[in-house]
Amino acid sequence: MTESDWLAEGFEKNRTRLRGVAYRMLGSLAEADDAVQEAWLRLSRSDASGVDNLAGWLTTIVARVCLNVLRSRKTRREEPMGVHVPDPVISRADGTSPEDEALLADSVGLALQVVLDTLAPAERLAFVLHDMFDLPFEEIAPLVGRSPAASRQLASRARRRVRGAGVPAPDPDIGRQWEVVSAFYAAARRGDLGALVAVLDPDVVLRSDGGAARPDVSVVVHGPADVIGHGLKVHQPSAVLRPALVNGAAGMVASIDGKPVAVVGLTISQGKVAEIDVIADPDRLLRLNLAVLD
Repeated sequence: MTESDWLAEGFEKNRTRLRGVAYRMLGSLAEADDAVQEAWLRLSRSDASGVDNLAGWLTTIVARVCLNVLRSRKTRREEPMGVHVPDPVISRADGTSPEDEALLADSVGLALQVVLDTLAPAERLAFVLHDMFDLPFEEIAPLVGRSPAASRQLASRARRRVRGAGVPAPDPDIGRQWEVVSAFYAAARRGDLGALVAVLDPDVVLRSDGGAARPDVSVVVHGPADVIGHGLKVHQPSAVLRPALVNGAAGMVASIDGKPVAVVGLTISQGKVAEIDVIADPDRLLRLNLAVLD
């Protein structure tokens, strides 16, 4: 086997893990794929004869690319970004593919991705690489230009912010999740406000991202009354709902005349709907891989 063959084989073995690193770092599937491709280009142009740990080397390359993307975002963003729901990983309701399972290891739900988006670039890198991928701070330090001790502080600060955000822990039983989701939509169809309130967590949060095309549906609302009120305002009786796994959790894809109009991810915690994340941005819906549901 030539060195180029060895490198190509090693890269393919690590591709899914690298995509997982990039997805957690960026919250964008397209940008994650670009970061992984950039890592391959750098590998193919490098003299890797002295690389002992190819997986670790590739992880640091992807991390550097992602850090540059995150810093570029903050530089370009002159005003605070509006409501933004990160890209979801869509799978069939009857189960995720092996690739999706690897991508979603550690239960990276949309609610957690939303919180990760609030972290500073260096904090996010330190937290993702250490807490989710077990990289030692000695390897993280050169990436952020800090000492190992300072890198540990970055991860600790990020961890406190994640915990402080109160991201609800999803119920592990997917069957139970579907029961709650079914009760939620059944109550919505009947217009049964009492049943809706009963299935919603008292602290439920709804985030809806309509993008530039639909700013009218871009909102963040809290509490059952406001969540129900928003749902009544945007309800479309002609929409057809298809069950789907959204980041490994129970969710729905809404379509009208065969055209997707929304992806809905629900966080079911302690038998209640705790968070609802909606992507209704037509441009982003076109880029999501919804063909997996067909």
